[in-house]
Amino acid sequence: MAELRYGDDPEPSDRFPAGPLYVPVRPGTSGCAARLFRTPLGERTAVGFTSPRRLTATLGPGQPWIRLAEPALRALTAPLGIATVTVDPQFTAPAPAPVAPVTHEIPALRTA
Repeated sequence: MAELRYGDDPEPSDRFPAGPLYVPVRPGTSGCAARLFRTPLGERTAVGFTSPRRLTATLGPGQPWIRLAEPALRALTAPLGIATVTVDPQFTAPAPAPVAPVTHEIPALRTA
């Protein structure tokens, strides 16, 4: 049995390519832009899914996507200061409901 030398054993925090991902995008006039999200702690992250089924289950059937390799997604978001890629996120918050505008006036305070 070969003995592993220091440096041969990968660290758990080492990044390994996740393979081709289905990346949610926002279509625009100049093409598509990758949608960016936030982690539960508020850190910005790029998101990719390993299948269209997982993307649809999380973001809905109307979400446009493109296919990108994980290193390409990292290279795309690195100039924006985003170092994290989240693969197959499962929990999302529902979209906030629109707030109706206030139509009544607040009465003025009377001074004595």
